[in-house]
Amino acid sequence: MGLGLSPKFLSLILFLSLFSPTPISSNPLLTPKYFLDYAKKLEIVEYVVSIRRKIHENPELAFEEFETSELIRGELDKIGIEYKYPIGVTGVVGFIGSGEAPFVALRADMDALPIQESVEWEHKSKILGKMHACGHDAHVAMLLGAAKILQEHRNDLKGTVVIVFQPAEEGYGGAKKILETGALDKVEAIFGLHVSTDKHIGTVASRPGPLLAASGFFEAVISGKGGHAAIPQHSIDPIVAASNAIVSLQHLVSREADPLDSQVVTVAKLKGGASFNVIPDSVTIGGTFRAFSKESFLQLEQRITEVITRQAGVHRCNATINFHADNKPFYPVTVNNKDLYEHFQEVAGNMVGVENIKGMIPLMGAEDFAFYAEAIPAFFYYLGMQDVMKEPLAESHSSDYRVNEDAFPYGVALHASLATSYLLKRQGESKLPDVSRHDEL
Repeated sequence: MGLGLSPKFLSLILFLSLFSPTPISSNPLLTPKYFLDYAKKLEIVEYVVSIRRKIHENPELAFEEFETSELIRGELDKIGIEYKYPIGVTGVVGFIGSGEAPFVALRADMDALPIQESVEWEHKSKILGKMHACGHDAHVAMLLGAAKILQEHRNDLKGTVVIVFQPAEEGYGGAKKILETGALDKVEAIFGLHVSTDKHIGTVASRPGPLLAASGFFEAVISGKGGHAAIPQHSIDPIVAASNAIVSLQHLVSREADPLDSQVVTVAKLKGGASFNVIPDSVTIGGTFRAFSKESFLQLEQRITEVITRQAGVHRCNATINFHADNKPFYPVTVNNKDLYEHFQEVAGNMVGVENIKGMIPLMGAEDFAFYAEAIPAFFYYLGMQDVMKEPLAESHSSDYRVNEDAFPYGVALHASLATSYLLKRQGESKLPDVSRHDEL
């Protein structure tokens, strides 16, 4: 016996079904928990750990990541993933899935730091004065692990995942170089992560909106006239001029900035003189400045120039200032897209539990991921790796920095699940009817 449903009623049911919530995956197996369980498989864990240790032993500085890039390309060849190289000098951009829209990107930075490693272990850096002290070796390894999983599930991808292995995050703006090549022109959204030494393993942290500050560097040479320290009247002392400039720079934030508008000016470099009784001809000072708005950032740039040149003039010296923007571009504010934040909460909540998604206040640190966020909807988050049962981990950029490899499955799974579920949602959105043209029901 038929139900006798009218055509209008059937049309209404179809219309409403198109607006129903989209599941995490059209394949019911590909849930966030599934990806986490998959990433915890011994073969995946061992793969990611081995890659990380190889990279850690052979750290390379910004735009010098040739061996790291070669390793990545070798792994992509083994996995069967197509890629483009070189992108932005040493960068590698791979493609997994249909090769068609929509495109979503996952990013890992590759470069190390000019630091001598102090940690004594089997896989200590073999390169004198260079070390992976910010976890970029872990970032590359986790993205390769995610790529391996995604390639195994490529037939379930409803679009294309673009995997970005980026050079030169540490001050040289490798992300900007990647964007300038046009390699990401079709990308609709991009996700990035950073391991965190102060957040517990199994937790993640982020926030919508501004997350990290805009950042720039400055260096000034203050020139006077050298001479004997016993007869300073015959000299023009650049050390006194530099000292007054440094003190005056501190007032830019304490006396000129709105207390509710976070800003930083730090002088971290001071070089001048080599003898106890000789006044040098010149002194070099340098540092960083940061802010959370473009207007405040540009104001700091202007005032740093004015303060140093005028303080030098007061003391009869000359000053030249270089912001090194050509090779160390100013980093913009890292701003997380609010829609992608909601997507992250959904995926991470299903994977680690909503109680393990931690909020954050904006930090004065900087990230060149900000360049992506200026051009593409972007989301950046932190992956906890502190184990409460073990000794605290040293902060990044420390010679004692260590990575907790037990955190890797979470990073691998989040990469894979964020990308897979984003593509599925975009597919669902593309099927929505044009309501401005529908017939009356």
